[in-house]
Amino acid sequence: MRIVMVAAVARNGVIGDGPDIPWKVPGEQRLFKELTMGHTLLMGRTTYDSIGRPLPGRTTIVLTRQPSWSAGPTGEGVLVAHGLDEALEVAATLPGDLMVVGGAQVYAEALPLATDQVLSEIPLAPSGNVFYPDFDRSAWLETSREAFEGFERLHLVRAADRL
Repeated sequence: MRIVMVAAVARNGVIGDGPDIPWKVPGEQRLFKELTMGHTLLMGRTTYDSIGRPLPGRTTIVLTRQPSWSAGPTGEGVLVAHGLDEALEVAATLPGDLMVVGGAQVYAEALPLATDQVLSEIPLAPSGNVFYPDFDRSAWLETSREAFEGFERLHLVRAADRL
């Protein structure tokens, strides 16, 4: 199972402003859907709450420290994990790769285990208070970069000697 970090990141590292994304870039969410469809998503509770529902065609694992949290009546296809190790155990039993989709704390915790990063680089520097974690670019190989209107998407694979 690959562990793939999937994020839209502004030039200044911002990925959010509270629960909101501080930009609207046409097409980026469509590519997110295409990339993640049929795979398992891992997200934090705050990220799940900001979306407000499970995303169709994908199983979602919500990482939370709240022992009694549930996705509620609209949460079909949502599984709950109370730690990253538990989330990885659950993901190993599910189809496809594990797509780590936020928020900042989940990204930071999962990054050391990630095999890939698929980043949409947004050429803006908006104000915000949620950031993608810093990482050593020399530990990653850029395997592709594609330009779209308003952003570039790049695929990074962890360098083999860095695993």
